[in-house]
Formats: sequence, structure tokens, C-alpha cells
Amino acid sequence: MTTRSAGDGATASSASIGQLVASIKNDLTALVHDEIELAKAELKNDARSAGLGGAMIAGAAFLALIAFILGSFALVYGVHALGLALGWSFLVVAGAYLVIALVLALIAKSSFGRVTRAERTKTTARDAARALTGTADRT
Repeated sequence: MTTRSAGDGATASSASIGQLVASIKNDLTALVHDEIELAKAELKNDARSAGLGGAMIAGAAFLALIAFILGSFALVYGVHALGLALGWSFLVVAGAYLVIALVLALIAKSSFGRVTRAERTKTTARDAARALTGTADRT
């Protein structure tokens, strides 16, 4: 950060207005540059942290997928151990997954059906625009 000492320039009583304005301009320019450098440094740190966090989430998602697949095989062999043929065990587990997927899709569809598309906001914005246009026409 740029700082000035008391002996850098003329004192306030002997400095002209032009010198004072130039001094203020230089100080503000230095301040803006310092703030920009600080923002760059902070954003670089934030980007590095976000990238690392994203990589960790991707790794966790991959491991969760592997665990899901292995758990599915364990479930199939568990059903097989109950006496069902291995092929039928795979079909039963796959069918259970399809039923779960169907239930989730129906729940998602009902959630999407409740989306209002911001109708009240559109109406109030339209009314405000009409009011402003009507006010502008009268002046």
C-alpha cells in the first residue's frame, strides 16, 4: 500500500489547490490499485478452495457410485441366498430399483407442478411499468 509521510510534499497552508487535487488523485489511484490487488488475491484463494472442494465432491460421488454398485451385487447375492435363482435375483433387485425410480419421478413431477413461474411478480412488474408509463405520459 502506498503511504506518504508528512515531509513528502507541501503543507496544506502553502500547497495550491491544484497540488492538493493532484495529491488526492494520486492517493485515490493508489488506493484503488491496492484494493484491486487485494481482490485478485482473495479471488485466487477462493478459486483454489472451490476447485479443491469440487474435486473432493467428485471423488466422493465416484466412491458412492462404486459403493452403490457393490451394495447392489451384495443385495442380489443376498436374495439368491434366500433360494431364488441368480438371474431372478438380479431381476428382482433391478425391478425394485425401477419402482424406486418411478416413485422419485412422480414426486419430482408433483414438485415441478407446484412451480408458479413467478406470476405475482410478473403482474406487479407489469402494473409498475404501466404506472410509470402513465406517469411519464402525463408530464
